[in-house]
Amino acid sequence: QVQLVESGGGLVQTGGSLRLSCAVSGRTFSGYAMGWFRQAPGKEREFVASISWTGGITYYADPVKGRFTISRDIAKNTMYLQMNNLKPEDTAVYYCNARLGVDWWGQGTQVTVSS
Repeated sequence: QVQLVESGGGLVQTGGSLRLSCAVSGRTFSGYAMGWFRQAPGKEREFVASISWTGGITYYADPVKGRFTISRDIAKNTMYLQMNNLKPEDTAVYYCNARLGVDWWGQGTQVTVSS
């Protein structure tokens, strides 16, 4: 059974930084696309960033380009999202995702950016 466990969320002021972690377990993730999504109150879940587990190729949504960095440590089976220069519009529940034909999701971690 695939398990994804997020951590690192919290409350931060505008311009601050947070680093989210996603510990993954349950299988070998070679070939998987791993990513971060977020969902703000009253809005649909949206893509934030992704990384190929094996090759490390990354993609970012336009609103976070230049501010967020996705990475993974294969030895630790952990994915990260470094978030810098945070804005109030980044406030959301952030979800870790693993995809290979099927989507697996973590439970989410709250990020709140105060103005």
